[in-house]
Amino acid sequence: MASRAESRTETAGGIRGNPAIAVGMVLGSISSVQCGAALATTLFGRIGPAGTVFLRTAFAALVLLAVARRDVIRVRGSELRDVALFGVTLAAMNLSFYAAIDRLPLGVAVTFEFSGPLAVAVFGSRRRRDLVWAGLAGAGIVLLSGDFGGRSIDPLGAVLALTAGAFWGLYILLSARVGGRSEGLGGLALALVISALLLAPVGLAGGGGEMGSASVLARGLAIGVMSSAIPYALEIEALRRLPNAVFGVMMSLEPAVAALVGFVALGQGLAWSEAVAIALVVAASAGALRSAATPAPRDG
Repeated sequence: MASRAESRTETAGGIRGNPAIAVGMVLGSISSVQCGAALATTLFGRIGPAGTVFLRTAFAALVLLAVARRDVIRVRGSELRDVALFGVTLAAMNLSFYAAIDRLPLGVAVTFEFSGPLAVAVFGSRRRRDLVWAGLAGAGIVLLSGDFGGRSIDPLGAVLALTAGAFWGLYILLSARVGGRSEGLGGLALALVISALLLAPVGLAGGGGEMGSASVLARGLAIGVMSSAIPYALEIEALRRLPNAVFGVMMSLEPAVAALVGFVALGQGLAWSEAVAIALVVAASAGALRSAATPAPRDG
């Protein structure tokens, strides 16, 4: 039986195990988190972005603590620094993203936000082919963003989305690190608890008296499961099977799915150029997957 260190080394060179499993995890995560984001916008008018992201994180933490309570006990003291940093990153990423989608269409916000995973893909790659797929995804992102000269883009919304993207890139790196050092979902569950505690002051202040409404709490639970509990669990497992750079490129599907969800669920229209952009990012993800299935050449 291969040791854990050997398994991590194998992952660095390509996909470990059945590629379909890793792909399914990534696709499931992307679909779940974007549907949750669309649902989250329906709460902004009642409890604001801060209140919504707090409910999302708090419910996700409760769900994962219940599911992974044995894994939580196994988290070692030496892992707590990474877990704490992971929790801070989750809080900053989600708060800035929800503030962004309060000002921007969902697809546009995620397009800006994808700058983080794209940076991970570009700077973390060991293959020239991965840089090609990252470039193709980047071209799709620019096209999906539309004609910035002719579209009214909220400047603060763009800054918030780019900020979320920076933390998204850090999230990928920390998720891989925490997932590699701890078994199961214990590290993730503790990180969500830390994130919820950090978000509590601004969330409760932003939500006010509406935070106790049964309908608000019910939607908050659904958002927590769809946007955090399910996708984070899937992603931490996917990152145990995929190199960080390849995972970052595969997340290029996120802006496309966000645009589709925004169109179907929120009535945010799609232009022909956005349809072409979707094809580009799908091609980039397919190319990254094929590249990952082939071991990287050794240096020297």
